[in-house]
Amino acid sequence: MEHVRSHPASCGEPDRRRPCPRVPEHLPVPTEPSPTPPPVAAAPRSQAKRPPRELALLLTLAAVQFTHVVDFMIMMPLGPQLMRLFDIGPPGFSTLVSAYTFSAAASGFVAAFWIDRFDRKRALLVLYAGFVVATALCGIAPAFEALLAARVAAGAFGGVMGALVLAIVADAVPYARRAQATAIVGAAFALSSIAGVPLGLWLAAHYSWRAPFLAVAAASIAVGLLAARVLPTMGTHVSRGHRRHPVEQLRVIFGVPNHRRAFALMVTLTFAGFTVIPFIAPYNVANVGLTEQDLSVIYFAGGLATLVTAQVFGWLADRHGKQRMFMILAAISIVPILITTHLPPLPLAAVVPFSTLFFIFVTGRFGPAMALITGSVDPRLRGSFMSFNASLQQLGSGLAAMVAGMIIGRAPDGSLTGYGSVGWLAVACTLGCVWLAWRIRVVGDSAAPARPG
Repeated sequence: MEHVRSHPASCGEPDRRRPCPRVPEHLPVPTEPSPTPPPVAAAPRSQAKRPPRELALLLTLAAVQFTHVVDFMIMMPLGPQLMRLFDIGPPGFSTLVSAYTFSAAASGFVAAFWIDRFDRKRALLVLYAGFVVATALCGIAPAFEALLAARVAAGAFGGVMGALVLAIVADAVPYARRAQATAIVGAAFALSSIAGVPLGLWLAAHYSWRAPFLAVAAASIAVGLLAARVLPTMGTHVSRGHRRHPVEQLRVIFGVPNHRRAFALMVTLTFAGFTVIPFIAPYNVANVGLTEQDLSVIYFAGGLATLVTAQVFGWLADRHGKQRMFMILAAISIVPILITTHLPPLPLAAVVPFSTLFFIFVTGRFGPAMALITGSVDPRLRGSFMSFNASLQQLGSGLAAMVAGMIIGRAPDGSLTGYGSVGWLAVACTLGCVWLAWRIRVVGDSAAPARPG
């Protein structure tokens, strides 16, 4: 844990319990001494009550995330169908998946230099419009190459949009309630498994693989209109009259050790999940013996369970500590990771309990982790920080999928090989996440900003 040293000579009477505040090197030094801020106190009980407008905001952001997540997740259960129709193996399929993530990483990196200059609502709506168009292009792509290009376009908008949603949550919700707020927005992942993915698979089975993308694009138009009505103007973070040079912006964000630890946690957590997740569907079909229609049952059961448990984990994280809850969930998640990647041929009824445990604990780590990460940065820098964070997350997703694609092979009988090795890699990354989470210090709304250097 990182601590800031106190300087009693410059802060009046020393206080052994609390260090005196220090001004970050990248901020102008005030001409008059600032009063010592009061100690951070526990959130009052009244703060635990969520205002109605805040709940409406969170539900709207969850709807935005739902369409975004379905667009991304639907590629994975469509894997067996796409691999058959386009005659591609695991490396080709991982390229199709990682194209989205690499594009999102690149766009997130570029957007990090300007995202804090604009009102959050306006930026989100513009990005969402581009996402709708790109998703529609996926649905009308005439060939594999065109689909690949459309996925790149969808990633360019979707990656930045996801970061902006989390920045809005962090700006609008106090840290004391943020794990629960993140869980509400994160429920989009569970809902995509309960409704989005099964419906997408049904559309793909009865019509074409194109139908899920066209349906997401149509639904996104309605969600965009709702967001335009519900989201408030959010421009208080804008530093008018001050525009940093890109090199200075990089120094401000990456010059803080606490920020670097948060970024490392995000990348490692992504590797801990995304080496395994893209190949769950192909492995269950090729090795476990399930049918493509059975996959919707797995996603529905896992998503339904996660919809409930994610809220419970968020409440526990706010009550007992984000770091503690994340570390507990990460440790427990090791078991379902190893089970999922080593399953022998089994009937659907035996597979569902194991896959549900995987969904509960592997995705359950996300809420406490994101609350911890958003709390590691000063609010003024949050949009830029979260854009960089999303860029690194997407880069990690793409690299994880590619690494898994290189490890996993195909036997002459069509079964996949090497998935167990991928599981052990995910376990190693999970243990790395536990170590990193313990070393992150919460600042932002709850303490003085971290010092660069």
